[in-house]
Amino acid sequence: MRNFEARPAARVSGAVSVPGDKSISHRSLMLSGIAQGMSEVSGFLASEDCLATMAAMRALGVRIEQRSPTHVMIHGVGLRGLRGAGRALDMGNAGTAMRLFTGLLSAQAFDSQLIGDASLMKRPMERVAKPLREMGADVRTHEGTPPVDIGGCRGLHGIDYRMPVASAQVKSAILLAALFADSATTVVAPAVTRDHSERMLASCGVRLDIEGLRVTLHPPQQLASSRIEVPGDFSSAAFFIVAGLLGASAGGLLIENVGLNPTRTGLLDILRSMGAQIDIVNPREGAEPVADLRVHASPLRGVRVPADLVPLAIDELPVLFIAAACAAGETVVTGAEELRVKESDRIAAMSAGLAALGVAHTVLPDGMRIEGRAEGAAFGGGDIDSHGDHRIAMSFAVASLRASKPLVVRDVANVATSFPGFVDLARSVGLDVRESGS
Repeated sequence: MRNFEARPAARVSGAVSVPGDKSISHRSLMLSGIAQGMSEVSGFLASEDCLATMAAMRALGVRIEQRSPTHVMIHGVGLRGLRGAGRALDMGNAGTAMRLFTGLLSAQAFDSQLIGDASLMKRPMERVAKPLREMGADVRTHEGTPPVDIGGCRGLHGIDYRMPVASAQVKSAILLAALFADSATTVVAPAVTRDHSERMLASCGVRLDIEGLRVTLHPPQQLASSRIEVPGDFSSAAFFIVAGLLGASAGGLLIENVGLNPTRTGLLDILRSMGAQIDIVNPREGAEPVADLRVHASPLRGVRVPADLVPLAIDELPVLFIAAACAAGETVVTGAEELRVKESDRIAAMSAGLAALGVAHTVLPDGMRIEGRAEGAAFGGGDIDSHGDHRIAMSFAVASLRASKPLVVRDVANVATSFPGFVDLARSVGLDVRESGS
């Protein structure tokens, strides 16, 4: 078992560039693989999750050249050019990959099966399977969880689907299947969700009609190849944002080349409402908005997080809980029941870790109530189980900035699924974190 050993650190400083966006990297491989011609991806995230997607696309007949870890050339086979893998496709720990591949493969003429690691095999898949079956797909789960078995398709039809839960993964799976349908498909979300798929589909020449929370996709004849620049992953930057707020030296901590897609940046709004000083520097526009962030040490205050910001910060809530534990007063997060079905039950895992640090809090069915500590008050040390969840592990590594004693965070191998090189980057700006065996 791999563990983090995190010792108290006085300050963080300097500049850091986080790896490429995981969500965009997954989608770049899938859409480029079914485009016509060669696509080029720079800034690709060579994490275990994204490499699982790369391996699956290769197994489906797509030639992919990885000229460097972050520079990838994809020779698209066209909209109808995928071929059966002849074996189960292993998604590892990648829930995004499994759900998106379910949509893509539901429209193919061959049979497919999707599997994953022990954690992924427990995650809910019916939320994706149900609308795909309404489109005419043959998608079967095992009592709602993987393996996902997909029968060869004789044709899909367009649907008008209202998602019961806001989920970019469900929306994206439907849109991928809709590329192959006989008529337009409309998806209506109950709240704002990430729009990376819509942006990338549009750049490939697909006609999309977007009105508020309603997206309608008109099936294309082909997808155009493209050049994709993957920005730094905001979810990865979140750990350094909170680290900077808790312990940046004079001049702040600079985080470079961060994707600031407005459907991803709910954490910025929440932290600013808590008193955070975060400057957006050198903004630039492209398929995805990008900028640098300068984060200053800031006294934080507790807040009640607005319900509309929760879906826009769902992956960043674990590290927000660390910020809340360091804020004066009470922070309340509700409407986050999705945390229960991530790589771990993140509400339960964060609760156990906060308890180990002596942080007063109350677990809610759909969130948490956290009693923050006065400015400068330190946590104790502790032994924390990350439950194999990369975001839990990195969140408690950041908590070491306010600890009075060392922390041991256990079972951290899955950090490589989203953030290879996390320890080296954290150490480069002053965090005292090391990885070790048990």
